Amino acid sequence: MKAVSITQIKKELQHLTQQELVDIVLRVGKYKVENKELLTYLLFEAGNEDGYIEVVIEYMDVQFELLNQQHYYYIKKSVRKILRTVKKYVKFSKKPETEAALLIHFCRKLKNMEPSYTHNVVLTNMFERQLGLAEKTIGKMHEDLQYDYKLELEEIF
Repeated sequence: MKAVSITQIKKELQHLTQQELVDIVLRVGKYKVENKELLTYLLFEAGNEDGYIEVVIEYMDVQFELLNQQHYYYIKKSVRKILRTVKKYVKFSKKPETEAALLIHFCRKLKNMEPSYTHNVVLTNMFERQLGLAEKTIGKMHEDLQYDYKLELEEIF
């Protein structure tokens, strides 16, 4: 079966009753954890973006504390996992302020990590790539916000 376009789905959803829509959303939420996480964000977290950022930052802090620091191989795997999860949470929000705040915090944690990321090429590239992405995201914001976030970026250097 081939999936139809979003436009067709939108047109079809407009013809359904509220109860039918609720049933469809609940059914979609049952199949994948990511769908359930997105529904959780949309229903409970979207109205309080600052609280959402704090929760994700707290998650990052805990994960960086639990990092297996015995060998760079394990460090790379753990850092990639943290970044993958952060990217998923950024995707839920779709707000440049959230993306910039989370990427800056990720880079700050990576920079302060022991052993240093600079001794590993992969981690160094990851750090630089995320810094570049944060700068690009900051460029999309309002000028007042850009100034604040650029100050935070400069603190990392």
